[in-house]
Amino acid sequence: MFELFDYSLSYQTISFVFLVAFFVGMAKTGVHGISLLAVPLLAVIFGGKASSGLMLPMLVIADLFAVKYYHRHANWGYLIKLFPSAVVGVLIGTWLGNVVDDQVFRVLMSIIIFVSLAIMVWMEKTDKKAIPDYLWFAILMGLVGGISTMIGNLAGPIMGLYLLSMRLPKNEYIGTAAWFFLVINVFKVPFHIYSWESIDKNSFLLNLVSLPFIAIGAVCGIFIVKRIPDKQYRWFVIGMTAVAAVLMNI
Repeated sequence: MFELFDYSLSYQTISFVFLVAFFVGMAKTGVHGISLLAVPLLAVIFGGKASSGLMLPMLVIADLFAVKYYHRHANWGYLIKLFPSAVVGVLIGTWLGNVVDDQVFRVLMSIIIFVSLAIMVWMEKTDKKAIPDYLWFAILMGLVGGISTMIGNLAGPIMGLYLLSMRLPKNEYIGTAAWFFLVINVFKVPFHIYSWESIDKNSFLLNLVSLPFIAIGAVCGIFIVKRIPDKQYRWFVIGMTAVAAVLMNI
């Protein structure tokens, strides 16, 4: 054990933190779903709410990498539909985090992943017309995404569900998701600092130490995504979400 920024960490624990940073970097540049493998790791080590705050600065840093690389591919028509209800969802998620204990928090994280996975598989097996491109659907997905991103940074499957159902091409999918999460994750920061108190100077410094691993992950993510065809990429996203859903309950 050693002390780092008021954290008592083992070498195994700090290795997991750096692995999480690497996964987050990969996820934000297109290997969507792999960051969900990191959620159970941090939740077991630091607790549900604390891990959510610890991961958020990593996500914001990685979002900047993603937006830098994929910004020109974003579909702002979908983003404008999503943002208002997502903001409301973040506020609801903040309230939920203040009224439930950490065990319930982790159960909610698990439920979100499993339900999202089931819907994603169903959507992939269903014709696009089964879920029309209507405003009500975007509002619903934005609301649920806002709640789930506050409860454990788990909006990835929800946004995957929405954007996959819109049949966006691979790069447009990644670029639209990148802008959505950058805006929403920055919006979440004050609530983590002042309401949940899950981000402080020490957690931020630990995130800065993890920055090289986020960058390496981002570069690896770009390299991998370039080599996955659109059709296989869609099932790759679903498969990574499935693995995360299982790990959350081990």
